[in-house]
Amino acid sequence: MATLKLSSSLSRVSLFLLCLLCTTAAAAAAAAAAPGSKSATMVAEFLKAHNRVRAEQGLPLLKWSSRLATFAKWYSNQRRNDCRLIHSAGDLGENLFWGKGKRWTPSQAVALWAAEKSDYDYKRNACIGNRECLHYTQLVWKWTTAVGCAKVICKSGDSFIACNYYPHGNIIGTRPY
Repeated sequence: MATLKLSSSLSRVSLFLLCLLCTTAAAAAAAAAAPGSKSATMVAEFLKAHNRVRAEQGLPLLKWSSRLATFAKWYSNQRRNDCRLIHSAGDLGENLFWGKGKRWTPSQAVALWAAEKSDYDYKRNACIGNRECLHYTQLVWKWTTAVGCAKVICKSGDSFIACNYYPHGNIIGTRPY
């Protein structure tokens, strides 16, 4: 019997797809929130905030992905105990946010990522100095078509927000738009 060896990249993609396929009915129900519900309002706020930033650059608008949102929720729950900004493994784009207290909104998190625009030098395709700009470049990655996000309140009472993007951005040597 022959053995099939998968590359680590293919293995990660396969593992990610398996995780998405194995979501529970409860997660699926949450993703299909009724119009007017708190979940539907949060989805609309995440999407509107992302697309506002993209529209400023004349980029295609993102679509909401319940699968990406399910992954973001799963990963956010992994960070609930410590609220640390540690990225998940895999082939998705990802922006993470931590804020003191419970009241942080999707719009505020996206606005903080978007504010990194002033730290990005388009001509050099690099962050200025030692400043952070990769959250911004992921937001405006021209070839990204879908986003899914989640917010949890950590045991500390602070907010943790994760947004995942497909296809991922921040490919070295490629400008975001």
